[in-house]
Amino acid sequence: MRLVAAYLLAALGGNSQPSAGDLRSILESVGEEAEKERIDHLLSEVKGKDIAELIAAGREKFASVPSGGAVAAAPLASSVGGAAASAPAAAEPKKVEEKEESDEDMGFSLFD
Repeated sequence: MRLVAAYLLAALGGNSQPSAGDLRSILESVGEEAEKERIDHLLSEVKGKDIAELIAAGREKFASVPSGGAVAAAPLASSVGGAAASAPAAAEPKKVEEKEESDEDMGFSLFD
């Protein structure tokens, strides 16, 4: 991640094709070690590619990564078995209403 950040910093600074030395100097300026093998690997992967295209491709990949509560509910439903497993996955979740906390319960208010 540090290498990618250093590469992007160099690109934002106007260097569209940063070299290994550029990345090394950026990393060393913040006290990080620069591993030659990892720098060479990164540069070989991005050689001749446009940064904007790489970022767009990465966003497309992140769009397919599941996130949120729906992912946690799927393993739970499949582990229950029986009738719960055969229930449709598109069932609407129940809405849980939270009680509003009241200052009366504590006998004082912060703003009195």
